[in-house]
Amino acid sequence: MKKNADYYFNEAGMMVFTEIFHLKRGYCCKNKCLHCPWKYGKVKNNDSQKKSN
Repeated sequence: MKKNADYYFNEAGMMVFTEIFHLKRGYCCKNKCLHCPWKYGKVKNNDSQKKSN
């Protein structure tokens, strides 16, 4: 693993895996990772659900 390519440390000192790391791994772990290239757990923006005034 290469620092800043595969991971970095956030302000709290936690290791965060990058999108590059996830793509190298080749599958989604379904842990709602911040940089998930498969967008697992991300809320989809659906304009049809918004109320219009």
